[in-house]
Amino acid sequence: MNVLENYYEQHEEPTKSCLLALRAIILNQDKDIAAAWKYGMPFFCYKGKMFCYLWVHKKYKQPYIGIVEGKHFSEPFLLQEDRSRMKIMLFDANEDLPIQKIEAILQKAVDLYKTGVVQLKTG
Repeated sequence: MNVLENYYEQHEEPTKSCLLALRAIILNQDKDIAAAWKYGMPFFCYKGKMFCYLWVHKKYKQPYIGIVEGKHFSEPFLLQEDRSRMKIMLFDANEDLPIQKIEAILQKAVDLYKTGVVQLKTG
């Protein structure tokens, strides 16, 4: 088992299933999104550029998606906390995921990369 798979396996239910579902939702947003292990956590990159990541909030004990370029968004459900660039979207692992809301914010993030607001690596 590789380090990425181990990250998901180490969590107990329902957090484990929530994280796996979030991973699938993220990967299904665009063919150019790929899973990676960076900074000791599961990251997702868009054409090699850091896009988002999954983690469990230490204080709230809830899984979340961290949006790397979250500073560009003003949605009230995204939390900035003490981050300057990133914002997070928390989830209750015991509740159904708000799939449409997740997909909408992820597509908005992909659009930042596609429109050039976020510079992609070249070459």
